Amino acid sequence: MISSTCSKNISTVTGIVTLILTFTLMGFSHSAAADEHSPYITIKRMTMETANAVALAAVLACREQGVQSSATVVDKNGTVQAVVRDTLAPPVSITVSRLKAYTAANFSVATSELGRQASSSLANVPGLMMGAGGVLIEAGGTIYGAVGVSGAPSGETDEACAKAGVAVVIDNLEMAE
Repeated sequence: MISSTCSKNISTVTGIVTLILTFTLMGFSHSAAADEHSPYITIKRMTMETANAVALAAVLACREQGVQSSATVVDKNGTVQAVVRDTLAPPVSITVSRLKAYTAANFSVATSELGRQASSSLANVPGLMMGAGGVLIEAGGTIYGAVGVSGAPSGETDEACAKAGVAVVIDNLEMAE
């Protein structure tokens, strides 16, 4: 009797699973990329050329102000795509610019807007930098990544240079949307 009941339950479950899979696969067969129930997502990424252009423009913007700096561009996950260090920028500026870019990308906000978090326990998380100088690379509602700049006497100058770097590519990113 128990084995008969178990067999019926297994048959019922198998039938339900088959129905669910059938309807699921039927739903995915048409335009899966546009379907909100798609088993995958499409991620827009910056090209190497775009990332390099942002980093170089940011460093050149600082140089115009008499500041030797470094700029790091990361993708939306915080993975480094490009790094530019001006000739006399301190070596530590590479690390600091990377941390600023990583933090901006992971919080999806400019690091200058993280003042409240800077006084929280998040400030003690290794790999985060709450100081100004990290900004998003964003166009048409899509976050492509972030750029961090370090080397200026103030975070505000670092941030202005980072914004200048983004400005160089923003039109191309918006037109690609």
